[in-house]
Amino acid sequence: MRNRLKSGLALAAALFVSIAPANASAETARIFWKDLRPATQAAAESVGLPMIAAKMPDHGETLSLNLQDKTVQLAGYALPVDRDGDLVYQFLLVPWTGACSHMPTPPPNQIVLVTPAHPYRMSEAYEPVSVTGALKPGMEKSQLFILDGVSVIQSGYTVRKAEVARVDTVPDTITLPVISPWSFLNKKKS
Repeated sequence: MRNRLKSGLALAAALFVSIAPANASAETARIFWKDLRPATQAAAESVGLPMIAAKMPDHGETLSLNLQDKTVQLAGYALPVDRDGDLVYQFLLVPWTGACSHMPTPPPNQIVLVTPAHPYRMSEAYEPVSVTGALKPGMEKSQLFILDGVSVIQSGYTVRKAEVARVDTVPDTITLPVISPWSFLNKKKS
C-alpha cells in the first residue's frame, strides 16, 4: 500500500512539474514595442500616418495601461545605467541601437527602466536582450553617463526583479537610416 502511495505521489509530482512550466509561460505575454504605445498612437500608425500627424497631446508621455502589472516578455537593446565593470545592476531597454546616447531619445513610452533580479553580465552596450517581469507604467528619470557628459532620460515603464537573457535578434527592431554614422551598430558580428 505504501509503495502504491509513493508511486502515485511520484506520478502526480512528475505531472505537476511537466504542467507547471506550460502554465507559467501561458501567464507571460510576449509583447512588442508597439504594445507600449497608447491605442491612439498605434491606430494612427496603422493607417500610415506619421507620429507627428497623429496630433498627440504629449511627446510620448501617454502610456498604455493595458499591460499594467502583467508579466511580459519584451526584447530590445540594453543601455547600462548602473554598472560595475561588466556587471549591470540597472539598464534602459530601448527599441533601437544608439538610442539615448548618440541618437535621438525615444519617447518615454518606448523606454523601459529594467532592474535585473540578479546582476546581468553585459559584454557591450546595446546588447540585444529579452526581459521578463511585471511591467509597471510610470515616469522615472535616470541619469545616463555618456562620453560627452550626463543625460537625463525619462522612461515610461519599469520592470523590477527582471529575468534577463541575451538574444540574437530583436523581432521588431527599428533600423537606423543608411546615412546614419551609427549604422554599424545594427550589423551582425561575424
